[in-house]
Amino acid sequence: MICCLSLFVVVSLFVSQCHGGCAEVDSLTEAVAGDRFLLGCISCKRREEVSARATVDWHFKPVEEEEFRHIFHYDHPSAEILHEDFSERLEWHGTQNSDIQTGAIYLHNVTFNDTGTYRCTFHRTLFLAISDEQVVVEKEVELSVVAVANRELTSVVAEIMMYVLILVLQLWLIVVLVYCYKKISAEHEAREARKAQAELLESKDTCDGVQLE
Repeated sequence: MICCLSLFVVVSLFVSQCHGGCAEVDSLTEAVAGDRFLLGCISCKRREEVSARATVDWHFKPVEEEEFRHIFHYDHPSAEILHEDFSERLEWHGTQNSDIQTGAIYLHNVTFNDTGTYRCTFHRTLFLAISDEQVVVEKEVELSVVAVANRELTSVVAEIMMYVLILVLQLWLIVVLVYCYKKISAEHEAREARKAQAELLESKDTCDGVQLE
């Protein structure tokens, strides 16, 4: 429950704009070598009721280079990988119609050579009553590739909170046990005292009866 709440808070902080059912969430920026990684890219329309058509292009610039390489193009329903370094490693994971608002792609079998800057470009045509409007939106993702995934702060905090909660519950249980033990012990002592007093009174009555005889 704590992990889910922490994750929800982090995602909420990433949201920069919200248009109806569309929220512009930033992509993650750390991939693990050998795994697959989702390059996120979202561009929400300013007005949902306006019909539109868009295409998406991805470019990549390695760390030590100055120029971007055109690596991917999507024009619904066709997807095209444009650079041999990414052959059979890119998969469209965005909007499944021509009115594209999510332009995410999966990068499979990540290598250290995939470290660098990725640029996602939307070319959108808004079909307006008077005349069509052309809109271009660019977003960049600075990707770093690591051998082992670094634990996110939210995960660490959640785990610490879990251990703190367990410790507090254990201390509370110890306090309750000590309290119950003392209460039971006191009741036992009181019962024994009453029993001893009753026996003493009974013994006194017996002695008084003998003297009277």
